Amino acid sequence: MKTPIWEVSFWICLVAIAYHYAGYPLLLFILSVLSQAKSDFLYLIGRGNRRSPRETGTASRVALLISAYNEEAVIQAKVKNTLEIDYPAERLEVFVGLDAPTDSTAKILGEIESSRLNVFQFRSRRGKLAVLCDLAQRTSAEVLVFTDANTMMERNCIRNLVRHFADPSVGAVSGEEVRVVAPGTDPGAESVYWRYESAVKLLESRLNCSLGGNGGVLAVRRSLFHPKKQSIVEDFQIPMEIRFKGYRVVYDPEAVAVEEIAPTFSAQFARRIRISAGNYQTLFGNLEYLNPLKGFLAFAFFSHRVLRWLVPIFLLVAFLSNIAMIPRPEFVMLAAAQCIFYWMALLGYWFKKQGKKPARLLSLPLYFCSMNFALVLGLFAYLSGRQTLTWKSTPRQIQAETLLDNR
Repeated sequence: MKTPIWEVSFWICLVAIAYHYAGYPLLLFILSVLSQAKSDFLYLIGRGNRRSPRETGTASRVALLISAYNEEAVIQAKVKNTLEIDYPAERLEVFVGLDAPTDSTAKILGEIESSRLNVFQFRSRRGKLAVLCDLAQRTSAEVLVFTDANTMMERNCIRNLVRHFADPSVGAVSGEEVRVVAPGTDPGAESVYWRYESAVKLLESRLNCSLGGNGGVLAVRRSLFHPKKQSIVEDFQIPMEIRFKGYRVVYDPEAVAVEEIAPTFSAQFARRIRISAGNYQTLFGNLEYLNPLKGFLAFAFFSHRVLRWLVPIFLLVAFLSNIAMIPRPEFVMLAAAQCIFYWMALLGYWFKKQGKKPARLLSLPLYFCSMNFALVLGLFAYLSGRQTLTWKSTPRQIQAETLLDNR
């Protein structure tokens, strides 16, 4: 007797989801352990030097690039934070590109006196990557560090990023972007998911298959910064292009920057939709990177990114397939489990709409469902062409000067 197509579809979708969230990280962990064991064995045999190369002599020249829109609430604190970073002042330049702001950002910057601060105003809005490309052309620094106006760096952040470029095989380095929550607001399960993603990125970095970065704390070798296309999620597009050129992309959790989580559920959701549209733009614009001939990199791209962007489709097909097989007792239970999970997400959303903090039991279903629903809306936004390269500033509740203190 042939297995019904609905049953096949259900199990394929379920296995794909389980593999993405649990199987792939477990595989990375096993491969990382084996890689470390191999490294230890070779070291014991050869007694070579296992230490990572460190910069010697003169520190690399660094240009810190900031693309800003309406950032009057944080720009002064951002510049102050930047100028206090522990890096030789004569080797660090700061470039701020104003993407046609309509608030007092330009006025505030004009009142700051610093020989290291270079401000450029652009009359028309073009998006973050276009501004960064313009700024990069105005410096000859060896290393470019990209950061956001609302992201505060720890004092040793740039040193920790730049040290990796002593290795000529390194093309980009991503730091750790810690997200903090304003008092009285609820991050839901975002902080849990962020830690999960950080763990996966750390394992990928150890296995030399890291492809993306954090837009608020990303360093790139100047000679390799030649973006082939404009992108909504430039922090993924840029490192991916560099990695597929044959250079390493390193994730350094010791290069820490702090950013406030959007204080409201609607602001978080709007941000996810924009990023989701950028994810699909990245997928359809880089299908060549899924070529199996590209080896483990293509496998990592598919397992970590592409499957993630396809999860909403898997969820929908799995649910419909389950409903089609509901006369069978085992599938009645599976359908009931799914309905309960989605009901918990709706209940969590109801609490949010009432201005109440949902119970922890409801936070994870709400975050999971809202994240995947945002992916669906992001796909529609990308396919319709409604999502532009420009962005809106996120509302803030924490004083930018105290972000590092709230970590």
